[in-house]
Amino acid sequence: TVDIIIELDGGIVLVERKNSPHGWALPGGFVDYGESYEDAAVREAREETSLAVTLIRQFHTYSTPDRDPRQHTASTVFIATADGSPHGADDALQARVFNRNNLPGLVFDHGLIVDDYFNHRY
Repeated sequence: TVDIIIELDGGIVLVERKNSPHGWALPGGFVDYGESYEDAAVREAREETSLAVTLIRQFHTYSTPDRDPRQHTASTVFIATADGSPHGADDALQARVFNRNNLPGLVFDHGLIVDDYFNHRY
C-alpha cells in the first residue's frame, strides 16, 4: 500500500474514512497491479482528497504485521505538496488540514507515521 503526507497551508491533509476501520487517516490505499508506488500515491491522493499532488520524496516504509487490522500490509509513505482545498471523495467522507496541535485520533499506525513526520524521523 501507499500513504501520503500532503503538506498544505502549514499542516497536513487527513481524511475521514468512509469504510472500516472508521476514523481519520492519511490518504492512501492499495497499489494496483502494474502500477508504480509513485503513481499509486498520486492517484490515491487525488481520489481521496481531490488534490493534484507533487511528490517530494519517499518518507519511510512501515511493515509491522498488525498495522492494519484487516490484513498484513506494508505501506510506503510519501511526502507531497499540493495547492487548493481538499475535499473528501471516493472512500473518504471528508478531507481537512490539521497541524501537529489539533490532530484527531488516527486509525492504523498513522499516529506513529505522523509523529515520525513531525519529529523529523527518517
